[in-house]
Amino acid sequence: MSIRRRLSQDESRTVALEAARALLIETGPQSVTLKAVAARIGRTHANLLYHFGSALGLQKALARHLAGTICATIAKAVVASRTGIGSPREVVDLTFDAFDREGGGALASWMLLSGNEDALDPIVEAIHDLVDEVHEFDSGTMRGVTLTLVLMALGDSLMGGPLSQALDLPRTSARDTAELLLIDARAQAGLAVEGN
Repeated sequence: MSIRRRLSQDESRTVALEAARALLIETGPQSVTLKAVAARIGRTHANLLYHFGSALGLQKALARHLAGTICATIAKAVVASRTGIGSPREVVDLTFDAFDREGGGALASWMLLSGNEDALDPIVEAIHDLVDEVHEFDSGTMRGVTLTLVLMALGDSLMGGPLSQALDLPRTSARDTAELLLIDARAQAGLAVEGN
């Protein structure tokens, strides 16, 4: 006989969001439905409706969850880079992986195509908060660098493979360019570039 432990509200939401994230990465944003997530975690559709209100509510919560966890990881890499433990390339790789391997790009494009642009608000807010938290350059420079890095990572996640192949460039070309951008921004700010 199997006894399923009753989860708190926060635990239930976290379990559901991790399942939604796994579905996003494994099979794409179209698979992130209340029914699919409920089936994956052994809960009912009604249970997820209670926690998220709708599929759009689940997708917004997933965007917030992804943004929070990804930005926290990137913030740690930025701090490590500042102290000489990490490198600008690690910051670039984490950002690009967030949009590619972690599904951020697929989720963003799905939300835009579905007409749910406001579902991207949590991602935009988390990036804004990240810039405020780890500002090591003047805010104007850092905001511009962040904008360019995020747009490069998003674009690379959506069409970087086919485009780099068509242009006969190494698959890492966009990441290499982004790394040079960060190194240059640090140099302009008079900061040493560690980890190279």
